[in-house]
Amino acid sequence: MDIFNKATSRLGPLGQYASQVHGYFTFPKLQGEISNRMIFRGKEKLVWSLNNYLGLANHPEVRKVDAEAAEKYGMALPMGARMMSGQTDLHEQLERELAAYVGKESAYLLNFGYQGMLSIIDALLDRNDVVVYDSEAHACIIDGLRMHMGKRFVYPHNDMENMRKQLERATNISEQTGGGILVITEGVFGMSGDLGKLDEIVAMKKDFNFRLLVDDAHGFGTMGVTGAGAAEHLGVQDGVDVFFGTFAKAVASIGAFVAGPKEVITYLMYNMRSQIYAKSLPMPLVVGAIKRLELMRNKPELREKLWTITNALQNGLKARGFNIGNTQSPVTPVVLSGDTSEGANLTHDLRENFNIFCSVVAYPVIPKGMIILRLIPTAVHTLEDVAYTLDAFSKVKDKLDQGAYATGKIVKVL
Repeated sequence: MDIFNKATSRLGPLGQYASQVHGYFTFPKLQGEISNRMIFRGKEKLVWSLNNYLGLANHPEVRKVDAEAAEKYGMALPMGARMMSGQTDLHEQLERELAAYVGKESAYLLNFGYQGMLSIIDALLDRNDVVVYDSEAHACIIDGLRMHMGKRFVYPHNDMENMRKQLERATNISEQTGGGILVITEGVFGMSGDLGKLDEIVAMKKDFNFRLLVDDAHGFGTMGVTGAGAAEHLGVQDGVDVFFGTFAKAVASIGAFVAGPKEVITYLMYNMRSQIYAKSLPMPLVVGAIKRLELMRNKPELREKLWTITNALQNGLKARGFNIGNTQSPVTPVVLSGDTSEGANLTHDLRENFNIFCSVVAYPVIPKGMIILRLIPTAVHTLEDVAYTLDAFSKVKDKLDQGAYATGKIVKVL
């Protein structure tokens, strides 16, 4: 059998729809300045799909620093991996500032969040160690765990009673192997918007010996009094042993970081394969991240504006009878009932007739019979945007309930 046969015979759960949805529902092209309104297929849309939480992507101070850094350094400097020839004072400065911001002793820059998390897990664990993790952990965590040759136990999402049982099992095994226990969860879960029960997990340290790794991609910059994340919001920042944050959300850039005790971060610096064998983060991205972090620290009004829009959107949806799950963060899922074709047709109606662009999730990503419209409020949205969106959602919900989208097939998009 030719290994390429799968490209035509087994396209995968999403790839099987490629001929119908590519370029519209998947791989859409948003053009123009990153903002609350962008161009999609030649028409302006109100966009609720960008993780530009604090509006930093096109903040004038950020754009100025980005341009100046690109002119000064170009995109090649520094050449080589950090360990070999890619170390600079500015990389170290950013790491110090990130560590201070999230209340940790040390931090280490990562080129990308996804591969960074894979490599963190790979470096921290050996075959004698045991992992306990949340069932809704992000794909980067799941893929990292695929490399783990030891035992791993999963608990149903945020089910603390079951987690305790898994910790008991993990403790029994670790006592036999001589290994340790690592618990992995998220600060903010990116699809549902609810928080990991970090306060309850940290409290379990009284009964079990484990270390806690938290992926707070969506919480970093948005949650907590200072924006340090979900653990700060829940008052247990000190209980998080290893903190992971990305620049792809609130920071509005490229890159990520891991923070924790100095000896642990030093160990990761010398053992994370994704960084040892990869070119250093380019200078414009480092300089730009320093500026973004400065704004996150010194302009709390950006976070306040984000939450003004978030509260108006979420309270408005609930007042109109929409199910937005248990979100406690800006991530706003709108849960509806319907099949895949109804979800696609409803989304097409929103985009073409109401000029609203938001992400749609349906089977096979989530169970059959469910549609999720995922909205991401930001500091650049307005209350007028919220009011318009609420009215539009009420109208498409009525049409969905009346069966207007039940064609049995996905609308053909020209």
